[in-house]
Amino acid sequence: MRYRTRVTAPAAVLIGTTAALALGSPAQAAPGRPTGEPGPETLGDPVFPALGNDGYRVSAYHLDLAYDPTTRLVDATATLRIRMDRALTRFSLDALGLDIRSVRVGGREAVWEQADEKLRVTPDCPLPEKAVATVRVEYSADPRRTLAHTAWVPTEDGFAICPQPNSAHTVFPCNDHPSDKADFSFRITVPNGLRGVANGTLTGTEELDGGRTAYSYCSAAPIATELVQITVGDYVIKDREGPHGLPLRDVVPTARAAALEPALALTPGLVTWLEDRLGAFPFETYGLLPCNSDDPKAFDFTGLETQTLTLYKPNFLLQEEKKIGSHMMHELVHSYFGDLVSPATWADLWLNEGHADFYGLLYRYERGWADSLGLTTMEARMKDTYARGDQWRHDSGPVAAPNAVNLFDSQRYLGGVLVLYAFRELVGEDVFHTVERTFLERFRHCSVSTDDYIAVASEVTGQDQSGFLRDWLYGTKTPRMPGHPDWTVNPVSSSFAAPHSGRGGHWHENSATL
Repeated sequence: MRYRTRVTAPAAVLIGTTAALALGSPAQAAPGRPTGEPGPETLGDPVFPALGNDGYRVSAYHLDLAYDPTTRLVDATATLRIRMDRALTRFSLDALGLDIRSVRVGGREAVWEQADEKLRVTPDCPLPEKAVATVRVEYSADPRRTLAHTAWVPTEDGFAICPQPNSAHTVFPCNDHPSDKADFSFRITVPNGLRGVANGTLTGTEELDGGRTAYSYCSAAPIATELVQITVGDYVIKDREGPHGLPLRDVVPTARAAALEPALALTPGLVTWLEDRLGAFPFETYGLLPCNSDDPKAFDFTGLETQTLTLYKPNFLLQEEKKIGSHMMHELVHSYFGDLVSPATWADLWLNEGHADFYGLLYRYERGWADSLGLTTMEARMKDTYARGDQWRHDSGPVAAPNAVNLFDSQRYLGGVLVLYAFRELVGEDVFHTVERTFLERFRHCSVSTDDYIAVASEVTGQDQSGFLRDWLYGTKTPRMPGHPDWTVNPVSSSFAAPHSGRGGHWHENSATL
């Protein structure tokens, strides 16, 4: 399985200010005209084979967006710092629904064309291997444009975005794959009375002519494109302190700030509970973004993790704690499994969703809150899930072998929980938690595969766990559950229709924490 890992210094160290990135040095070619070839327009993802591009890696993005409330359009410039893995005469970025005006490479005009979901860029001379180049793309976008899939979530006063899994490139041109994490900085210009918000922390606010304000943000850690958040609207920022002085930042619709406060106030306790199990919170801040929209069609999920800021349907958070706490934990867990450690391919999604549901359910049952089936213990829920195992494998494939249609089926959520539960039953709770922490620490800020988890499990336990875990993850039949020889699997019914992922794969309602 092909994947990339990456460990990087904070964005401020690498790119300093916006100007430093925008004025990056052109690629330096060797004497004479170097040879090369067009870069591959795929990274070979098993779920989304057309997603991503090869031949280079992105080290940093700077996104400069300006929102016009009259036209509801976005005028933007994306500046990328890329490093060539091989000599290239042409490279491509993922891009869909963007009205491109110009592309410059190393400060020079480049020839470009849009084909399907690719932006093909031909610089004025080939880029040699290991060259570093700054790519500047000027474009505009309409958040309300109808596309085959989109990350834009239009609201009455602006927008938010939900890029997961394959739609970041409807907002900005990028190498849209979680294996190519990069540093991000942002500048969002909005009319006074609205606020622009993005991942990371606020680094500056600038009052501009024409009654406008520019908000600048920078992330201290690399971000996968599917985890980027940019939002504009009538929001108020609510700051509070988490455990060990962790700054917590919520971005809340101004008119609902008071009503949402009971839910927002739960975050410090959630972080404390999770830190006791997985270690210190891995980013510089965390918070919630209840999107300023009640439109049931605005997005088809309840909560969606974007790095340091989780997007929610606001009405969900207006419920009592026992209705929301388990899923709030699910989304918080993604800061570790999904954000800190990202999937190498979309076939590795179970690492994200299985872990998020595992800890979300533990949190629920510790508090005695019944789940959607009326069950109140992990053992009872896993026995029920175990009985469904062969049916889910028949309808949705093995846990770690999804396709684009069934990517967000229950098999990636509860099916993933069942794998983790079986492994914990095999090795014991203490060893299991050592595996979890070792995995997270070893692959901080990297994109990793299922094989990486299996390797850590084998190393920590001192035994080869590949046979056991691969049977659970890739087998077409549900293995026996350690410690529970009496558990049985229901026979497969060919007439059973499993719920499948919705539009573009954005379907998170199969989480058992809801």
